[in-house]
Amino acid sequence: MSFFDSMSVLSSGLVAEQTRMNTISDNIANINTTQTPQGGPYQRAEAVFQSIENSQFPFSPPIPPTPYPGGVQQPLSNGVEVISIYKDPTPGRLVYDPRNPLANTSGYVRYPNVDLVTEMSDMMSATRAYSANVTAINSLKTTANQALTIK
Repeated sequence: MSFFDSMSVLSSGLVAEQTRMNTISDNIANINTTQTPQGGPYQRAEAVFQSIENSQFPFSPPIPPTPYPGGVQQPLSNGVEVISIYKDPTPGRLVYDPRNPLANTSGYVRYPNVDLVTEMSDMMSATRAYSANVTAINSLKTTANQALTIK
């Protein structure tokens, strides 16, 4: 794998994790949104990742699949991409608030299905994955610079 292939793989991870962090931020920002333009409370969203195969990757020449132990052929992955933003269909929590204009006949208001603890742990995971990709890019740059200084 060349320098540019490695950079492309790492940058695809950065873009995917940035999308994941933006999605989590939207969830946190809408934790109390009880009415959306589509009607009903906000639904929690989640980024769905998929690996990019050699034939789909922009800067890679085709590489044959890598053999793994046991003779099973596995395609070589060249990064990751966000293929969709999944809307969680689970119902949100019901809160008793009879004075709220959105309350049902029993006085309950349906709030989004967003849990702050889950969102914060997902954000920490996404931040650490993003940071790992940045660290790998910096290591790759350092290695490339050291290779250029060899006489």
